[in-house]
Amino acid sequence: MAPVPSVYPPQVHPRPDQAGQENEQDAPDAPDAYDGPRVLDRREGPYGEVVLRQRGEHFEIIANGCFLMDTSDGRSERLLIDAALAALPAGRERPALLIGGLGVGFSAVRAAAEPRWGRIVVVEREDAVVDWHRTGPLATLSAPALADPRTEIAPADLLTYLREDTGPDAFDALCLDIDNGPDWTVTEDNGGLYSPAGLALCRDRLTPGGVLAIWSAQPSSDFETSLRNAGFTGVRTEEVPVARGVPDVVHLAHKGA
Repeated sequence: MAPVPSVYPPQVHPRPDQAGQENEQDAPDAPDAYDGPRVLDRREGPYGEVVLRQRGEHFEIIANGCFLMDTSDGRSERLLIDAALAALPAGRERPALLIGGLGVGFSAVRAAAEPRWGRIVVVEREDAVVDWHRTGPLATLSAPALADPRTEIAPADLLTYLREDTGPDAFDALCLDIDNGPDWTVTEDNGGLYSPAGLALCRDRLTPGGVLAIWSAQPSSDFETSLRNAGFTGVRTEEVPVARGVPDVVHLAHKGA
């Protein structure tokens, strides 16, 4: 299987460290400002506030005042899927994939477009995000992927799913994008995913030789060490440079065969 390039051309990707906190004065019925965002939906849930905004032709998701992602590019989210598939042992047929976080749908769409994947489970804890894809504005991006018979949406917190899911014992790849990275979580309890116990859960849900891929808005040598300490092998980081600041990255690691 051909390797995935580790360095891509720079992409323009809004980042919280450039934009600061989001403007809480935006409202669903506010008039459009010049080149400014328009709030399409705002909801409170068990994990706080989540907002869908439109800026020009692109959509943005904001969680608890923190920019998460938008539809302006998506190459690093696609790399998350491509790199995991390329890293799997040769000859593995119809590997099972778990995607942590639906987001704006780039990773799910990429996976569904690849016929080599078998079962595709997308774990998403925010009901609002699922609604935006099923019946809202994001359906224009993801409807074919969600309609693919291999794809299923699991409405659950990722850590809870990894602990309690009664489905198949293991996946061949876990591709996780629920935060801005191990050092920059959306909610405090998400930090448990990157702890020794959380990484052990991930390792236990992988088949022998399976791949863990985690998206991050910045590199972290400390997290690479955490992956090795958790028993993963072949730990490496692939970068996607952005127009300003540090590159987006995908952390990759293998469970031993």
